[in-house]
Amino acid sequence: MAKLKIMKGDRVKVIRGNYRDMEGSVLEVIPEKNRVRVEGVNMRKRHTRPSQADPDGGIISFEAPIHISNVMLVDTTADTASRIRMRVEDDGTKERIAVKSGNPIPRPQ
Repeated sequence: MAKLKIMKGDRVKVIRGNYRDMEGSVLEVIPEKNRVRVEGVNMRKRHTRPSQADPDGGIISFEAPIHISNVMLVDTTADTASRIRMRVEDDGTKERIAVKSGNPIPRPQ
């Protein structure tokens, strides 16, 4: 299992598939399957039957996961999608760097 450079809360752009060029924030990272759930991307509908928690049942819309290779991190300072490089500082902390602009990408809150 590879170390993923995308985290929950990051802003990403979809670069392949039916939702190409859409942007959204990462809702969930699933490292076991190399997938991410992105807000507003890959919307699916599920029909649910009535239960005690939801007495009416109905149709629920949710974001299905997409493969992490189909998204690219957005550099918030330059507002463009870029590949990511890791840089280790002198004190041992790691920092994500956008390859296009060279700007550091802060960790999401």
